[in-house]
Amino acid sequence: MAYKAHPSAIIDEGARIGDGTRIWHWVHVSAQASIGEACSLGQNVYVGNDVTIGHNVKIQNNVSVYDAVTLEDDVFCGPSMVFTNVYNPRSAVTRKDEYRRTLVKRGATLGANCTIVCGNTVGEYAFVGAGAVINKNVPAYALMVGVPARQIGWMSEFGEQLALPLKGTAEAICAHTGARYVLDGNAVTKLDAKTP
Repeated sequence: MAYKAHPSAIIDEGARIGDGTRIWHWVHVSAQASIGEACSLGQNVYVGNDVTIGHNVKIQNNVSVYDAVTLEDDVFCGPSMVFTNVYNPRSAVTRKDEYRRTLVKRGATLGANCTIVCGNTVGEYAFVGAGAVINKNVPAYALMVGVPARQIGWMSEFGEQLALPLKGTAEAICAHTGARYVLDGNAVTKLDAKTP
């Protein structure tokens, strides 16, 4: 099996693209990019050279994944969301040697029109709401909204809000999967299904 690309897509020689990946209209994948298996790149997506994209990543229309961005497996990038790679850009000042790396960890969701300011990490299964601006690291499972983004809750891996306070000690169960989540301080972990 190989990847599929629309005839209007530009895929530079050398790009590594996994089996089962679908590349739609007017996408440009740069020569040194690495894209995993079973991904979907929507219309008008750009992928830079210094970009690593894991497996089963969904990138919706009009998203540019610039150099110094890594997306782990199962990440969702909503339509027209924005990555950056220079913290203080000026047209007259070259700062290509000052890129700040951005890491989006496994299972995270980046909502439509949100912005991820470079140099930050979005934790596993975090959920960034539409239009939010992330300017600091995001904890795993955190629900972030607003400009600048603030945490308003916690999300399950299924994508449902958990009945947990922002801080403290508590447990919650995902209504759809029955998975248990534990809050300890200001960090949430999912308990193994085999754990009593």
